[in-house]
Amino acid sequence: MRVLLIEDDLEIARRLCAAFEDAGFAVDHASDGETGWELGETRTYDAAILDLGLPGVPGLDLLARWRRAGRNLPVLVLTARGAWTERVAGLNAGADDYLTKPFHAPEVLARVRALIRRSAAHSSPVLRYRDITLDVGAGTVALGGATLDLTARELKILARLMRRPGHIVSQDELADQIYPQGEARDSNTIEVFIARLRKKLGRDAIRTVRGLGYKLE
Repeated sequence: MRVLLIEDDLEIARRLCAAFEDAGFAVDHASDGETGWELGETRTYDAAILDLGLPGVPGLDLLARWRRAGRNLPVLVLTARGAWTERVAGLNAGADDYLTKPFHAPEVLARVRALIRRSAAHSSPVLRYRDITLDVGAGTVALGGATLDLTARELKILARLMRRPGHIVSQDELADQIYPQGEARDSNTIEVFIARLRKKLGRDAIRTVRGLGYKLE
């Protein structure tokens, strides 16, 4: 899964990036509102963590722009502003949840996971498609009850496909799940991971839609 963190406090950003990456997330970080807006417009994310007190475009304005543009990704707002009126303003602008600084990184992680589950209409972190079961929280996969040994990147790619069963998922969208922002991408990497997944799940489990991407069969 991939999250967008928009936070101008570099120490807070460092702690949150470390916590989410340790939990198996890919994280893109922006330290100002304009960069956050551009990333949110050009990349696919499972959730965003948004500070309100940003340089450039303020957090509330950025959130309102996302919602006007039809961007429905779950958003957790972080702010040092503790007044109830600020919390109401954030929720009215389209935030899905709210945390006031200071906070503990594990709570941010737990809240974001809950937002992602709710947005995907899952009451638990367990994804199922036919005889494949993926427990996102535990990082385990079973095929017909037999546990499979998948790497972290294979898990991320499979999770994205399982969250969109029957739909084509582009190679770029899958790459967004495994590459941090700014890291060089090898155009053949996704094909390699898809080939590995087919060996473990069955050669017909994932279909290639030429020129468009991949889908679960």
